[in-house]
Amino acid sequence: MCGIAGFIGRGDEALLTAMTDALAHRGPDGEGRFIDRDHAVYLGHRRLAVIDIALGQQPMWNEDGLVGVVFNGMIYNHAALRTELVARGHVFRSDHSDTEVLVHGWEEWGLDLLERLNGMFAFALLDRRTSRLILARDRFGEKPLFYGHGPGGIVFASELSAILAHPSHSAAAMDPASIRKYLAYGFFPAPLTPYKAIAKLPQGHALEIDIKTQQSRLHRYWRFAIEADAAPAGNLDRWAEELDGLLTKSVSLRLDSDKPLGIFLSGGLDSSTILSHAAQLRPPESIESFAIGFHEESFDESVYAAQMAQHVGSHHRTEMCDLDTARALLTELPSIIDEPLGDSSILPTYLLCKFARRHVTVALSGDGGDELFAGYDPFKVLARAQLYHRAVPRPVHAALAALAARMPPSDRNMSLDFKLNRGLRGLGLRPALWNPIWLGPASPSNITELLAEPVDVEDLYSEAITAWDNSASLGLVDRTLEFYTNFYLADDIMVKSDRASMRNSLEVRAPFLDNDVADFARRLPSSVKLRGGVTKWILRKSAAKRLPANLLERRKKGFGIPLARWLRDMPKDVLGHAPMLDRRTLQRFWQEHHDRKRDHRGALWCALTLQQRRPRIA
Repeated sequence: MCGIAGFIGRGDEALLTAMTDALAHRGPDGEGRFIDRDHAVYLGHRRLAVIDIALGQQPMWNEDGLVGVVFNGMIYNHAALRTELVARGHVFRSDHSDTEVLVHGWEEWGLDLLERLNGMFAFALLDRRTSRLILARDRFGEKPLFYGHGPGGIVFASELSAILAHPSHSAAAMDPASIRKYLAYGFFPAPLTPYKAIAKLPQGHALEIDIKTQQSRLHRYWRFAIEADAAPAGNLDRWAEELDGLLTKSVSLRLDSDKPLGIFLSGGLDSSTILSHAAQLRPPESIESFAIGFHEESFDESVYAAQMAQHVGSHHRTEMCDLDTARALLTELPSIIDEPLGDSSILPTYLLCKFARRHVTVALSGDGGDELFAGYDPFKVLARAQLYHRAVPRPVHAALAALAARMPPSDRNMSLDFKLNRGLRGLGLRPALWNPIWLGPASPSNITELLAEPVDVEDLYSEAITAWDNSASLGLVDRTLEFYTNFYLADDIMVKSDRASMRNSLEVRAPFLDNDVADFARRLPSSVKLRGGVTKWILRKSAAKRLPANLLERRKKGFGIPLARWLRDMPKDVLGHAPMLDRRTLQRFWQEHHDRKRDHRGALWCALTLQQRRPRIA
């Protein structure tokens, strides 16, 4: 796991160093660079050494030094690819580095290499034979990669802060359209970023750049799409058994590390399943597991995490998160997340990573299980939502939504007032808008108030609408699965996981996002993911012999924080200047939230994450 940065165009070694220094937290174990002044190509790397510690330095080159790469991530099937490439005549210099597979794989297969990789990755590959630079990102966007075209050339990096260190982007203008999208989704849907001239390479894509002309072409090599008409052979029992075997293989691949490794454990179905597979593959007492707890009972899952750890016999540790800890972290928030993120669970995720890093360098997580197997609460209400949408006239809906908004806000996790307000938000609109509006931190009407200007709902959620309308899936559940996986997973969950972990120099791996597991999941019919109102039904059946009954059957709680209450207990002056947002409206929202008249936690959190960013707006 590492950080990469570089540029094509004007600059020097000092500038490249400044960019990689901005990524030092991603790679504290070493640095490397390549400079070709004649062709104005600069590649930089910061290394977190996990695999082949002695021989894994980067940039890494092929035999003749004409193909090189700087790489962030982990290729889990590197051993199998190495064997195949050696059989084809390629000569490896490293002992077991996954990085070297990329340069030889590019020589052998070109862009087709990307479809063969099972892993999380973002890399910049230089082919000096054809004067091309290839920027590529993994299927689910586990690893980040940004790039920008400017007067000084093309710049790329693992984080925005490194790109902003380059003179051509140091005065980058914020993009009003992107900020509107941020308020709508709670994240920046790729390729958008807060800045006009900087883009996020979408997951499952590669950017091919001609070094001589600086012209580029974007290639999409993979996209998550449900193919339920291509269901695997067998019956329910066979599917559950096959899923169990695929997860065992996936966890086994992700236990490959030359540094200490542990497991994130929430006590929920996903992380408990991952721990059970790890305990099957290694002596349980050698496994480190980590949890974060809360003093607020409705948010706390640490007791279930401890129960699961005791069930398998792992060495378990718990750290508590409270208001004082969260308040102290707010000042660090901009540097932690690097880009605004509307998901407040970045705070406990950061603390969990910081806690785990004291003991391990690598951790496995349960990320991806909810998106692949329909684990979120909205899946359970889709059928009722469709009936409501057809039966309730819009004026009646508006009246019901207004009544729900007057309910006294509760501070409990997933309280009734919270569910009603979120659920009723989008039901007066067409189904393509339900998921983004349910998920978003602010309603369209709130966004209109915050911006002090009207917003076009169709434009605000255009990415989600286009994906919904272009989906080959016909059912609500399958289209919702595609929305969560292609948007929320890639641009929220993976951003949160990457920034929280890499700020602490910790590598996090997600077994559910294995190629084979994901391909199996997307071919399963929705009826085995959501069955009789039970979410993740097939995963529960698969894990039935592994988990205690109460953990297997309990409702999803989610890794949230008591944000609504914590905001009320924070001083008013914590809310400073937020670019583009109307100050009077923001102060009113703050007061209404403080007085328990409205629940504005989502909008206020977005304002907090924006307030430290004050570049010009154009």
